[in-house]
Amino acid sequence: MLTILAAGSVFFPGLFLLSKQCLKSIPALRWSEGDAVIVSARLVSSVQAVMASSAGYIIASSCKDILEDQHWLTSSYIMFAVPYFVYDIYAMFMCYWYKLRVKGHEEASAAPQHMSTALTSYLRREFLMVLHHVVMVTVCFPVSVFWRQGKGDYFQGIMFMAELSTPSVCLGKILIQYKQQHTLLHKVNGALMLITFFICRVLLFPYLYYVYGRYVFLFHLCFSHVLKSH
Repeated sequence: MLTILAAGSVFFPGLFLLSKQCLKSIPALRWSEGDAVIVSARLVSSVQAVMASSAGYIIASSCKDILEDQHWLTSSYIMFAVPYFVYDIYAMFMCYWYKLRVKGHEEASAAPQHMSTALTSYLRREFLMVLHHVVMVTVCFPVSVFWRQGKGDYFQGIMFMAELSTPSVCLGKILIQYKQQHTLLHKVNGALMLITFFICRVLLFPYLYYVYGRYVFLFHLCFSHVLKSH
């Protein structure tokens, strides 16, 4: 378990640093520090989303009994992904720090001059997102790994698949950041983002309620049938 946690602690920050260095060093790119940080953070978020969605599909498709069936990948991926949320708080701050310094940005003149001032401003502006990440680590992680006691892997897998909308959201932010709203890529990505976001973030929860409700109904139906047969 600790090995998986350590692997995640190395993988996500390592991928961020590797991507940033490549974007700055490749002769054809030679991006600035700020540009490399922003794009690298989006890249890592997209990679994590693809990994989570893939894991979720594998888990959900393997569970015939949606409450009792277990898959080893459920707890393993949760352990692997927990460090991502800690890393992402730092990555979001670095994006905020450099975004204010992107040439032509409307807030460039108001960019904080000191790291402590920038940190306070960041926490105030991104409070809900930071709170979300803290809750994921301090509440959702122990609940998902320990409190569940191996039940409901199917639902956990479906929740992983909610991340499917993240790559298009990240790409959209990058395109807007670099004023590419006029491109075909931005329009196609926007349509894809609407579709995936609606399915994965809106319809997901009614679907989970429906599946669980049907499971409970069938369980009680079978239980009643057994009682009547005796």
